Amino acid sequence: MKYKQVVLCSAVLLAGTALADSLSGEDRFLCSAVEATVCTDDGVCESGAAWDWQIPQFLIIDLDRKLLSTTQASGENRVTPILSLTRQDGQIVLQGVQTGRAFSMVLNEFDGRTTIAIATDGATINVFGACTPVPVD
Repeated sequence: MKYKQVVLCSAVLLAGTALADSLSGEDRFLCSAVEATVCTDDGVCESGAAWDWQIPQFLIIDLDRKLLSTTQASGENRVTPILSLTRQDGQIVLQGVQTGRAFSMVLNEFDGRTTIAIATDGATINVFGACTPVPVD
């Protein structure tokens, strides 16, 4: 179950198929992971609920600070820097690299749907979810 361990060690990610709120004009979001698929380089892929793969249920995205982080309630205390941020044509695209893992996220500004892809040596992880704006602390 190498791929489950890869997910556990993966960067904080989230996304989903559920509809959420408009993200237009907002810079801080709470995202929830819904569905995940993990594929390894031996051709094995498995799908399931994101929490079955130990992907954090909730993620805070802070565009101003260029950070992804787990919520305090998760007890995981994980933070990942956003190295590239583009906002155009109704999409927010985030990318980064941390500890040998590369990630890309696409957030739909109109309905909050989110798609995340993570690549690491020998495995990929795809996550679908939804985001909603949250007030700045």
